[in-house]
Amino acid sequence: MRAGLLWIPICSLIWVNSLLAQGLTAREGWVVQATDKPYAELIEAVKSAAGANGMGVVTEAGPTQRAASRGITIAGNRVIGVFNNDFAVQILALSTAAMIETPIRFYVTENPDGRGTLSYKTPSHVLMPYMEEGGEDLAALALALDARFAAIATAATQ
Repeated sequence: MRAGLLWIPICSLIWVNSLLAQGLTAREGWVVQATDKPYAELIEAVKSAAGANGMGVVTEAGPTQRAASRGITIAGNRVIGVFNNDFAVQILALSTAAMIETPIRFYVTENPDGRGTLSYKTPSHVLMPYMEEGGEDLAALALALDARFAAIATAATQ
């Protein structure tokens, strides 16, 4: 019986460790930038940079505060959806299906030291499945969005 009880804390430890997020790493179509900015400051910098680059914050969500209200502590985690109506209208004219991918999102995560990491999928990667339908015009819009998202990321991480 005692040996069986020993497994409870071991299994609990394994389960808790499985809940801890692994750091983001580069993957195909993603940009991942570790920063020296504190997590909360990076969130505000992304929102400010989006506006300064002609884009609007359309959505914002994250589980951190809700988890805390349930007594669960997790690292900061925020998804910020960014887009603008001009791009939306142009994309809709080329591929109705592609609009399911908008707003395109930035992802701000908190590192163990409290600093933030900024990640995002490049718009051209996100819109890739619709290129056959949208053609060269959609490809050109995706590249323009790539440049806009890179500018937002650069401004936010400086």
